[in-house]
Amino acid sequence: MEQITLYTWIGFSVFLLLMLAVGYLSSKKMKTIGDFATGGGKLGPYVLGFSFAATYLSAATFLGYPGWSHEWGLSNLWLFLAMIGGGPIGVLMVAKKVRKLNTKQKSLSLPDWLGDFYKSDILRVGTALILLFNIFYIAAQFVAGARIFEYLLGMSYTTGLILIAVIVVVYVFAGGALADIYTDAIQAVLMAVTAVVIFISGIVIFWRGSIADTFSGISGNLASQNENLVAVFNPESLHFYSFGAVFGAIAIQWAFASAPHLFNKVLGLKHEKDLGKMIATYVVVASLCVLVLFGGLYSRAALGDSVAAADLALVDYIIWAFPAIFVAFFGVVILAAAMSTTDGIFVSISTVFANDIFLKFLVKRNIVKVSDEKAQRMAFQISRMTVPIIGLLALLIVIRPPEYMGDVMWIGISGIAAGTMGPILQAVYAKRKAPARAAELSMIVGLGSYLFLYFSGIIPSTMSAGAVATFIGIATINVASWVLRPSTEVKPVEEGGS
Repeated sequence: MEQITLYTWIGFSVFLLLMLAVGYLSSKKMKTIGDFATGGGKLGPYVLGFSFAATYLSAATFLGYPGWSHEWGLSNLWLFLAMIGGGPIGVLMVAKKVRKLNTKQKSLSLPDWLGDFYKSDILRVGTALILLFNIFYIAAQFVAGARIFEYLLGMSYTTGLILIAVIVVVYVFAGGALADIYTDAIQAVLMAVTAVVIFISGIVIFWRGSIADTFSGISGNLASQNENLVAVFNPESLHFYSFGAVFGAIAIQWAFASAPHLFNKVLGLKHEKDLGKMIATYVVVASLCVLVLFGGLYSRAALGDSVAAADLALVDYIIWAFPAIFVAFFGVVILAAAMSTTDGIFVSISTVFANDIFLKFLVKRNIVKVSDEKAQRMAFQISRMTVPIIGLLALLIVIRPPEYMGDVMWIGISGIAAGTMGPILQAVYAKRKAPARAAELSMIVGLGSYLFLYFSGIIPSTMSAGAVATFIGIATINVASWVLRPSTEVKPVEEGGS
C-alpha cells in the first residue's frame, strides 16, 4: 500500500501541475463574462465532444455506479442502456434546435436562454435558483475525490474533502470555461482508456475459454452469493427494481442531456454545422467510459461483499487485480473525473449569478444602476467570487460521507430536470410560442412535484421521482399553454384593416 500511495502522489502532482498550467493559460484569454461562461463560443466539435462526455460521465460513473453494480448486480447494467440511449437522444432532440435559436439570442446559460426566449424575468431568476440544486452534484464529486485521498493517500475523509474542494475552486476561479473545456478533453481520454482496461481485465481474470462462458461463469458466481444479483429487475435495488423504474432511469438520463453545465457546451460551439461531429464524438467516448460498470460486477465476483464500502468496490477490485502503478493511475483518473464535472458545474452556476441575475435582471431593471462597462466588470468578478461560496456549500452537504454518492448527485439532476424540461421542450418543438405564464407554471409544478414525490418517500428512487416530475412539468406547460393562449395572444390585424 505504501508503493500505491507513493505512485498516487507522483501521478496526482503531475496531473495537477498540468491542469493548473492549462487553467493559467486559459485565464489569460478571459476578458468578459462570455469568455468565462462558454469560452467565447469559438470552440471546435471534437474538443467539445470530449468535454461533453467527460462532464456527463462524472466521478460517480467511476466510483458510485460500479458501486451500484457491486450492490445490485446485473440489473445495474440497465444504466448502460439509460446512459448510452437516453443521453444521446436528449442531445439530438434538443441541442441542434437550441444552438440554432441561440444564434440570435446570444445567451450564455440555460436561465439566460429561457428568460430571453419567453421574455420572463420570473423564469430567468426561478431557473437560476433551481440550478442551485447542482450543489448536490458538486458535493457528490467532492465525495469521490475525498474517498480517493482517504483510501489511496492515507488522509482522513474530512481532510481529503477539504483538499479536493480547494483544488477545484482555485482551478475554476482561475480558468473558467476555457480551462474547463480543454482539460475535460484530456480527462475524457484518461477515463475512456481506464474503462476499457478495466472491462478487459475481468475477461482475462475470469476467462473460461470463450466470452460467453466467461460471463456465464461470472453470473454463476454472483448467483451463488445472492439470486437477486442476476435478476433482470433486482427488488433490492434503489433504481432498477421494476420496468417502470428502468424507464424512469432512461427518461431522466434523457432529461439530463439538457442540464445547464452540458447546455453551456452546446452554446460554446463555433459552427452549428459541426454539432453532429460533437455528438458523435460524445457517443463514442461515453460508450467506452460506461464499460467501467462491469468493474463493480468483477469486484463482487472476486471479493464478495467484503469491500470497505459500495463506493469503493471498484478501487478494491483494482488493488486486488492490478499492479500498484495502475492503481495509482486509476486514482488520478477518478480525481480527473471529479474535476471534469465539478468545474463545468461551477462555471454554469457562477454564470447564473453574474449574468442571469445580476446583468439580465438587476442591471437591466435598473435595480442596480451602473454603466454598461462597469456592469460587465462587476459581472465578471461576481462569476469568480461565487465559486468559493458554492464550493463551501457543497462541502458542508457531504461533511459526513453518504452511503451512496450517486444518490446525492441525482438529487440535484432530478430537481433541475423537473423544473426546466417543460419550458425547454416547448421552446424548441412547439409550433406556437407558449405564454410566459405557462412556462413559469411548468417550472413551479415540475420542481414541486419532484420535491413531494421523492422527499415524502412516495417514489424512493431519485431517478424515477425525477422522471415522473419531469413529465408532470412537460404536461403542465402543454395544458397551461392551451388554457392561457386565447387570453394572452394578440389577434392579428385582418388584411386590409387599420
